[in-house]
Amino acid sequence: MIVDELLKQFYENYDEEARLLSRHGQVEYITTQAYIHACAATINAKRILEIGAGTGRYSVALAKERFDVTAVELVSHNLDILRQKLDGSESLTALQGNALDLACFADCSFDLTLLLGPMYHLFTFADRQKALEQAVRVTRRGGYILVSYCMNEPTVVSYVFQKEHLRDVLAENKLTADWHCVSEPAELFELARTEDIAALNARVNVSREKLVATDGATNYMRDLIDAMDDFTFQKWVEYHLSICERQDLIGASHHTLDILRKI
Repeated sequence: MIVDELLKQFYENYDEEARLLSRHGQVEYITTQAYIHACAATINAKRILEIGAGTGRYSVALAKERFDVTAVELVSHNLDILRQKLDGSESLTALQGNALDLACFADCSFDLTLLLGPMYHLFTFADRQKALEQAVRVTRRGGYILVSYCMNEPTVVSYVFQKEHLRDVLAENKLTADWHCVSEPAELFELARTEDIAALNARVNVSREKLVATDGATNYMRDLIDAMDDFTFQKWVEYHLSICERQDLIGASHHTLDILRKI
């Protein structure tokens, strides 16, 4: 598939690990991990599936905490990096696979399922629904499904206006009349609004527990965040965590985390 090839080319040349290790990337990582751990504790989760595990930033860390982790990743380059992080003591199975086809897993196989990247790169509603259906299917009843999205408004603000691409995107018909970005595989990232996420959830047997802004205002001021001293950065994280569930701020976050429970 052309999308798969574009993703492979992108991730072979993009250092996703460095992004998550940067100060501004750590805000998203710390927030996501906090909610993963809260969900795992609620149901005493043992078995975790990460679909689209990338280089293993989450999967490897969770496996080192003694969770039984299965990591599925499309891009072989990312899988190679993930496997290099293991010392053999972890209970982690790494497989190459696609979020749209999890037929290798039986129904209700996992306590907690992470879908932290695939929704960024699925460009039709049907494919996004299929990925979510697969994640729900392999999760046990009462288990959690955590789904990440890239949001529309930060791209309009930061890319279209701040970086002065307005004329380009208008000329290429990349904005709808109501300012929703139009993405194709060449753009690599599909962008969502909260109503788009709700429409997907309505198609599967889940209830939403929370919709969280995983980086909030952080990416609007990356240079400032990256330059903070330890004390100031810690206070920024504390502030962010105190407001990340405020629904009046969700759509302005570059990334969100939808926390669903299988009914």
